[in-house]
Amino acid sequence: MQDRRPVSTPNAPGAIGPYSQAIVHAGLVWCSGQVALDPAKGELVPGGIEEQTKQVLKNLGSVLAAAGSSLERVIKTTVYLQRMDDFTKMNATYGSFFPPERSAPPARATVGREAAQGRAGRDRLRGRPREVAATPSGAVRTRSSRSGAGGAGRARRRSAESRRAA
Repeated sequence: MQDRRPVSTPNAPGAIGPYSQAIVHAGLVWCSGQVALDPAKGELVPGGIEEQTKQVLKNLGSVLAAAGSSLERVIKTTVYLQRMDDFTKMNATYGSFFPPERSAPPARATVGREAAQGRAGRDRLRGRPREVAATPSGAVRTRSSRSGAGGAGRARRRSAESRRAA
């Protein structure tokens, strides 16, 4: 297995658990998800969705810079919104970090909490780690990984259904 190099910078919120701000592996930078924390104060930035979006992207930019990459190299992002009503404001601020005249904006998925909670009335959007991958020569991808008991819950339901059918 190739070497993995952890990335850490004081210019973004520090990891508060057993994870790194980012890992460089196989020519890619995998960033952990960010929230709108001011790294100097350790507090959420005041204001609305525009200020929060700006801070999140500044934090990601700082992590990418510490890894030798930049936001201009991002290939894909995933945005999680508490309220889809904030989409237009978030989108305008987000777009200012990825102006098309500088380079092609990254692919993006935007997930709203309300939509995620509406699935079958049982799934909840949990804090999911987000990964951003960037190549030093240009590419960045983001993935979210799901954690929690969702899979175990489905397995229990299937097992109960199997016992009833037998």
